Amino acid sequence: MLQHIVLMNLIAPAIAYCLRDMLPKELWRSWPYATAVQIALIWGWHAPSVLESAFTSMFLMGLMHASLFAAALWFWGTLASMAGNARWRALFALLVTGKLFCLLGALLVFAPRSLFDGFYDLCGPAWQGAARAEDQHFAGLMMLIACPLSYVAAGVLISERWFRELEMLDRRDDRSII
Repeated sequence: MLQHIVLMNLIAPAIAYCLRDMLPKELWRSWPYATAVQIALIWGWHAPSVLESAFTSMFLMGLMHASLFAAALWFWGTLASMAGNARWRALFALLVTGKLFCLLGALLVFAPRSLFDGFYDLCGPAWQGAARAEDQHFAGLMMLIACPLSYVAAGVLISERWFRELEMLDRRDDRSII
């Protein structure tokens, strides 16, 4: 879980933000697709049978991390490439994606039992009973803490840049009147 969080919520947005001036100007137009793909992948890879399969195969585990990271790069890249009045779309995408990630985290935290018994069976006798649920609850809690922080921070940054641009346009308009 920590690898997902670091890749999707720290590294991908940092790369997109640092490269924002080099991104294609029209990349932002793919934001609905990038948002949908990211949501579908995070939920799809966390389906119990799919995640259990990924833990039994190095190939699937690599594919999971690579696809989640690629989707996150695309998502954050679309947001970083938005300018002007398109920025409301970035805030909407952050809101929808953040809410669905939080929902997944909440499901992991508040599930009355382990959702991934097949995975824990592979881990050996140390992961019996309460340890399974506690591990799952901790993973969900990490999601509930980290994901909203990165999405709220991105929303604040995008809003700040948007308001600054609007203020500069307003000042320019005031100067043209005088």
